[in-house]
Amino acid sequence: MPTGLRRSLKLRHLVLYGIVIIQPIAPMGIYGVVSNVAGGQVVTTILIGMAAMLLTAVSYGRMARVYPSAGSAYTYVAKELHPLLGYVVGWSMLMDYLLNPIICAIWCSAAAQNVLPGVPYAAWAVAFVLIFTALNLRGVQASSRVNTILTIGMSIVLVIFLAYAVRYIAFVVRPVAGQWLLPFYDPATFSPSRLFRGTSVAVLTYMGFDGISTMSEEVENPRRNILLATVFTCLIVGVLSSIEVYVAQLAWPFRTPYPESMVDTAYVHVAMRVGGKFLFQLLNATLLIANMGSGIASQFGASRLLYGMGRGKALPSGFFAAIHPGTGIPRNNVLLVGTCMLAGVFLMTYGQGAELLNFGAFIAFMGVNLAAIVHYAIRGKSKAPGALVVPLAGLLIDLFIWLNLSHSAQLLGVLWIAVGLALYFVMRRSGTGADTSELQFDSN
Repeated sequence: MPTGLRRSLKLRHLVLYGIVIIQPIAPMGIYGVVSNVAGGQVVTTILIGMAAMLLTAVSYGRMARVYPSAGSAYTYVAKELHPLLGYVVGWSMLMDYLLNPIICAIWCSAAAQNVLPGVPYAAWAVAFVLIFTALNLRGVQASSRVNTILTIGMSIVLVIFLAYAVRYIAFVVRPVAGQWLLPFYDPATFSPSRLFRGTSVAVLTYMGFDGISTMSEEVENPRRNILLATVFTCLIVGVLSSIEVYVAQLAWPFRTPYPESMVDTAYVHVAMRVGGKFLFQLLNATLLIANMGSGIASQFGASRLLYGMGRGKALPSGFFAAIHPGTGIPRNNVLLVGTCMLAGVFLMTYGQGAELLNFGAFIAFMGVNLAAIVHYAIRGKSKAPGALVVPLAGLLIDLFIWLNLSHSAQLLGVLWIAVGLALYFVMRRSGTGADTSELQFDSN
């Protein structure tokens, strides 16, 4: 008799898993970029992003009830709306998978320069791309246990930083009256366009929460717990992130934008101010290790997604579905992602990469909200409180944030989708591609 996965995971396990995926220090990497774009007021951008993610999290949880074994935005959209729209979502997800290791390599290079400033950025960038690629060619994949240990370590460092920061604010900065509210609203720099443009970058803080839906087959009472875990994870990450950026802004109030040489690692420079060289090096090393782990795992995931797309004939199978006989690894894909990383670290900044990544993510988020509207509100196949209001609000907020991405990110994102559609139709006409109803975007 065939056996399935054991349903042993409780709600607390799922929430912990979600926090491990996102990481408790998530806003630190993008802090300087968001602060420059939003004119300070980073806390407000984090909170607006949290509102959007909470509503979208409800839609993810509800769709996981309908497709408990899938856990994919592509599947939800393909099944509820149209297979071709599902393909667009899957292609957008591929862009995110390719961009994540690029921005990790960019951040690692900037952090390494903080330690050894005499080594040029180009040398560090090439070195990290080669390290990520070499490890993935050997089949190295971060285990959940290693990720959990890293998360515990990051949490300890975060507590140390907050202790130093609170002490510095209390005895050195000594904010008075309205100065306590400047991280939320600064009349000297506030403008709606800057705030929402900053939000379009700040939502990178929450990326990864949707991974909880992939655990549906191993969860006790998945119809209840997937939704609750997704919402609780976004809420916990949002509150924790708000605290992190709030104390950082109080310790180093926004007056002028961070210089280009400092912007990507601005948070560790805040650590230097509140805790000196020790805290600077500790936080810099912690974030460097975290981004290295994320970059290696992201390249692993991107190569496997390409493999799944090749096997499902969403991409040419001869190249993308090939497995190296000696290592059992999709070597072509690992090398291709490595090549994309090498180009990306020189062609874009961390902020540009983050915005472009969010372009693809919000395509998926809007698709999931729309799928939830169609399934619950229009088709009315099952009853759910707020069947229309919640996903519609999520859709509209996601759309608004998406529209506030930079024009360059929107242009490049649309171009990426156009290339994907052109590739699909060329493959269909040549007989090498699958029909949209047969496409796969997973590596199982």
